[in-house]
Amino acid sequence: MIIFCQVLLLVAFYVIAKHLLSKTQNLPPSPFPTLPIVGHLYLLKKPLHRTLTRLSNRYGPIIYLSFGSRPVLVVSSPCAAEECLATKDIIFANRPRLLAGKHLGYNFTSLGSASYGDHWRNLRRISSLELLSSHRLQTLSHIRTDEVRSLLRRLLPTNNKNQNQTQVHDLKSAFFELTLNVMMRMISGKRYYGGSTAEAEEDQVCKFRDIVSETFRLGSVTNVADFLPMLSWFGISGIEKSLIVLKEKRDRFMQSLIEEHRRMGCDADAEKGKKKKKTMIGVLLDLQESEPEYYKDEIIKGIMLELLSAGTDTSAGTMEWAMSLLLNNPDVLKKAQVEIDNHVGLDRLLDQPDLAELPYLHCIINETLRMYPAGPLLVPHESSEDCQVGGFQVPGGTTLLVNLWGMQNDPTIWEDPTNFKPERFEGFGGMKDEFKFRFMPFGTGRRSCPGEGLAIRMVGFALGSLIQCFEWQRIDEGMVDMSEVVGLTLTKARPLHAICQARPAMVNLLSQL
Repeated sequence: MIIFCQVLLLVAFYVIAKHLLSKTQNLPPSPFPTLPIVGHLYLLKKPLHRTLTRLSNRYGPIIYLSFGSRPVLVVSSPCAAEECLATKDIIFANRPRLLAGKHLGYNFTSLGSASYGDHWRNLRRISSLELLSSHRLQTLSHIRTDEVRSLLRRLLPTNNKNQNQTQVHDLKSAFFELTLNVMMRMISGKRYYGGSTAEAEEDQVCKFRDIVSETFRLGSVTNVADFLPMLSWFGISGIEKSLIVLKEKRDRFMQSLIEEHRRMGCDADAEKGKKKKKTMIGVLLDLQESEPEYYKDEIIKGIMLELLSAGTDTSAGTMEWAMSLLLNNPDVLKKAQVEIDNHVGLDRLLDQPDLAELPYLHCIINETLRMYPAGPLLVPHESSEDCQVGGFQVPGGTTLLVNLWGMQNDPTIWEDPTNFKPERFEGFGGMKDEFKFRFMPFGTGRRSCPGEGLAIRMVGFALGSLIQCFEWQRIDEGMVDMSEVVGLTLTKARPLHAICQARPAMVNLLSQL
């Protein structure tokens, strides 16, 4: 009993001393108490972005937490976000060194896990100029067209003689397969869903699907050892063992694609001489020939796996959220349909150049990204040195979490934020000051998402095509469940199922697909 009381006194002394020390150091407000070892981990519940929003509502838009041994700065106001991501962008341009970055990011050398420096700048340049530039996306636009048309065919009734019949469709799976096919055709020239065995052997397809599902499964699991490093004293955790196994699977799979490209002359997607249609692996292998000492296979694999992970679940999830919102708001769906009919007409299918002339469709996408951003906390940043944010002292090595969801759903920033109102974005061209740092679903600054252009093209084209070609309705009289679950991205807890029927004016066009 005496020992227990002594331990209790020591804990109390630690908690009070740490609280007083934070005051003298001018650290941002912090919830009391900060417990030994675990810090504020005892406060955290899923979904994390909602927990952090509640804490910010109580302690202010800049708060300082301890995730075990890891200091964390949470900002949830546009002013604080601007200070971190614009004014002090270079200071917060690093990434925290987490186990996922070590094992899946090739020891922190991939674009997403590498800290700021020459290597990261070169990866960013390659991604922005060589792989995801407007010119590159335009030359590969036929892939997006092929896959969206394939999705339309998939949604048609199985009985082609009766185009007016209705069917219930699993849209979560449909969108995921769409985005994966687009990304893999851009990366390697192959379809992995709906493709023939001539394109990919069934065994390889199974391996690929297993890798993708395992990546997103592990992404939804918190690795406690990232915050309590003393756990490593007891050996490698089960999660870390799974990450190591997954890393080896991913590595072998991507290496096989590289070797296949080498055998096929570094370009598996285009006819000889048509370099503008090179796959992304082909582009990187060309760079490897000119700079073999830098563009090693490991660098190429890291870039490709980063693009695959970042470019699939995010876009597919945004489409699913958008369709869920449209099903719950049929007046908005009808308005978008009228816009497409007025611009495109009824004698042809929507094409990608049409997207520039469909402002209301873009309003729908922006409002979806406001309410349900794919990365509700963005990707974590880390400070490289001591600095001040909002007048508070922030030590070097502090992880930065930008509570994007909290800002984009804040009633003091947005009028009636819980209601789906695409009209709030009318006239918004993407760069207006009135939305700056209030709306940044792809981040901003040096570490913003380089795939924003591809994502907007993909989501807009797929969503617009579905709106143009089909009449949509919920599977029952109840509203679509909008509850969420957080893994690598913000996704719906219940996969979206919906009923669609070909629009009478579109039947003839769809029958020709």
